[in-house]
Amino acid sequence: MPHRPAEQAPTSGDRVFTIPNLLSLLRLLGVPLFLYLVLGPEADGWALAVLAFAGISDYLDGQIARRFPSQGSRIGQVLDPAADRLYIIAVTVGLVLREIIPLWLAVLLVARDLVLVAAYPIIKRLGYTTLPVHFLGKAATMCLMYGFPLLLLGEGGGDLARLATVLGWAFTVWGTALYWWAGLLYLLQIRQLVRVARGARAAVEPGR
Repeated sequence: MPHRPAEQAPTSGDRVFTIPNLLSLLRLLGVPLFLYLVLGPEADGWALAVLAFAGISDYLDGQIARRFPSQGSRIGQVLDPAADRLYIIAVTVGLVLREIIPLWLAVLLVARDLVLVAAYPIIKRLGYTTLPVHFLGKAATMCLMYGFPLLLLGEGGGDLARLATVLGWAFTVWGTALYWWAGLLYLLQIRQLVRVARGARAAVEPGR
């Protein structure tokens, strides 16, 4: 279910200083670092290391939050998906400017996030803070975070680079399809919430 703001005394869910939150913050700090590395000195090896850290930390903070309930928090429910989306945007921009992926692909990925951002006021008006992260959304992010580094690795020469390019495009195509599929599921969930809210309002105000 979506997460409503709590109206009660602070609990463990209100904690800010947790290991998952620290990992999410470090991932966020890695976004500008990645862009600098890939666009400035074009230090692709270090840029790939930043992406590897992002992927590992994403896995770890989710595992820690699930296995240790005291480490879960409301801010983490926002930071984790925010970090995922920022990495997708940053890597997309970096690869477009390096002419590794076409502009239309970047527009397709960013457009999906813009659609969800436009729907956020509806979620907030209904009294929710976030929608739960769907497994398809995580799968899409994972595919893209595999595909983009492989495409970057494919900028080198030799058979390994050619293999990386083929695998990179395979992950990227699947990731893009899943990314939009997950986005459509989020929109359907929002529509269902709107219907429930209207039904509840009609029950309270039957004469209207």
